[in-house]
Amino acid sequence: MNRPWLQHYPASMPHELPEFPYRSLTELLTESFARFGDRPLVEFMGTTTTYREIDEGSRAFAAYLQSLGLEKGDRVALMMPNVPQYPIAVAGILRAGLTVVNTNPLYTPRELQHQLADSGANAIVILENMANTFEACRAETPVRHVVLASIGDTLPKLKGLVVNFMLRRVKKMVPAYSLPGAVRWNKALSIGRAAPFREVTTRLGDVAVLQYTGGTTGVSKGATLTHSNIIANVLQSELWNSPATALIPANEQPVTVCALPIYHIFGFTVNMMLSIRQGGCLILIPNPRDIPALISTLRRQRFHLFPAVNTLFGAIARHPECGTVDWSNLKLSVGGGMAVQAATAALWLEKTGSAICEGYGLSETSPSASCNFTDSKVYTGTIGLPLPSTEFKIVGEEGEDLAPGEAGEIVIRGPQVMAGYWRRPDETARAMTPDGFFKTGDIGIMEPDGRFRIVDRKKDMINVSGFNVYPNEIEEVVTRMPGLIEAAAIAVPDEGSGEAVKLFVVTDDPNVTDAAVRAFCRENLTGYKRPKHIEFRDSLPKTGVGKVLRRALRE
Repeated sequence: MNRPWLQHYPASMPHELPEFPYRSLTELLTESFARFGDRPLVEFMGTTTTYREIDEGSRAFAAYLQSLGLEKGDRVALMMPNVPQYPIAVAGILRAGLTVVNTNPLYTPRELQHQLADSGANAIVILENMANTFEACRAETPVRHVVLASIGDTLPKLKGLVVNFMLRRVKKMVPAYSLPGAVRWNKALSIGRAAPFREVTTRLGDVAVLQYTGGTTGVSKGATLTHSNIIANVLQSELWNSPATALIPANEQPVTVCALPIYHIFGFTVNMMLSIRQGGCLILIPNPRDIPALISTLRRQRFHLFPAVNTLFGAIARHPECGTVDWSNLKLSVGGGMAVQAATAALWLEKTGSAICEGYGLSETSPSASCNFTDSKVYTGTIGLPLPSTEFKIVGEEGEDLAPGEAGEIVIRGPQVMAGYWRRPDETARAMTPDGFFKTGDIGIMEPDGRFRIVDRKKDMINVSGFNVYPNEIEEVVTRMPGLIEAAAIAVPDEGSGEAVKLFVVTDDPNVTDAAVRAFCRENLTGYKRPKHIEFRDSLPKTGVGKVLRRALRE
């Protein structure tokens, strides 16, 4: 097919991925464990854990899982924030030939029950802070084995005891729970060290991860990601990032700020798996919403790579302590998960000297599918060019190919595209074209130079008297208003126009009033795009990764 973006690739960028150097993710992990043994793999609360320690811990955890009678292909859920147990558990699950089920620790019992039942998870590793959620739905799930982790498990003994005491007794961050038969994390590793470990042959087509979509419409579905899907995306991201990572001094270990939750596919692949492949170190941020604590951590660190979402970049850049961080070593800020707004990009560049490089992807694409040039100093407002071995098309309502500049649905084909939705052949058939393209549900256009631009989500589009209004555009424009922190636009029923625009805004500036926002919109938006209703809020509902939940606002 015609791929005009290839002529704009850097001269050194291959158009296609080379042959995979691994037969499974397990090989990728074990090779890095052996190659980078004494390097720190994660830094957490002032304590580092090396590649060798993660290797030994994951081997013990794999043996423990095998001792429970779990067999190749069985599913194990992980319900934790960014803690060192996460990479250990992931590596152990994969080494045992099992499948990782990434689970949002902010889930309600209803959401958790659905995911555990739908995935058929046999076991769960859960941080004790969320144990009461699992207790409330345990009886309705297939889970037979529970491993309980705590924040202090991997810290030096005395420090771990103090941290756990503070969280449990002083800060009251561990609600009461009762999980009979649950095994503590360190006990599970102890059992595993004494048990035999059996090497399992895993192939590229085997399922590595079930990544559940946000469920913004209908029921949440598991994107089935194979070992091949994740490896492809790690290698694609490594190639695409190479102009920026080449700027890291040869004698320095690449360090990534891991504020994106690992349970989110962006954090899983682009942070954790890519960093392990490159022998990097991850600074684990367990709660990215605690901006003062995050900034305090960054003040103590030298770091090079910072993948994040628009809301996190904005919150850090606006914080009065942002200037106390040494940003001089930052080589790449990657924005994904949601649209990066121009105002945020400009402020981040001003505060840190680093331009936000916007990329694009979905759970169903492992996630990265396109990206801007990683060594660029300019914010483009586009999602960039498709990655090597990746094809994009813009199609109309009947699936017909559209010309550059015409708005239609973005469809994607490439080695990182999922095998399908877990045990949902009907949903898979609806999501895929006969020639293997995934229908993203995003409305976009292709620029003449092969860059792509997101207009909006298909399902979020607002129809005002027959005119299509895209919330992203309204939010992008309104957030340029001085003093306005965040905004979200949704459709509400309207007798006169069918639907009207309702705008939710967050501000701490007394000058940002209803009248001021309306005046700003009159100057910058045509009549039918202007909000008919404006509601001021202290905050907007967000997913764990920081994406604004328009669905929650509609409800």
